[in-house]
Amino acid sequence: MPLDIQVGDVVQMRKTHPCGSDRWQVYRVGADIGIRCLGCDRRVMLPRRKFERGVKRLIREQNEPGT
Repeated sequence: MPLDIQVGDVVQMRKTHPCGSDRWQVYRVGADIGIRCLGCDRRVMLPRRKFERGVKRLIREQNEPGT
């Protein structure tokens, strides 16, 4: 079952980025998922299947109702 990921969500990935951060913000959703490293601002595009395997947990959703 696919994850319910939306633009603006922050996720923790299983592997850390070379800059040392493991937190990423989603900036594009589709067949490929675009994520931006919150440590160094590097942007990466991953196929949805590889992205979903690499996600450890959803940290926070920035598009929460009422904000």
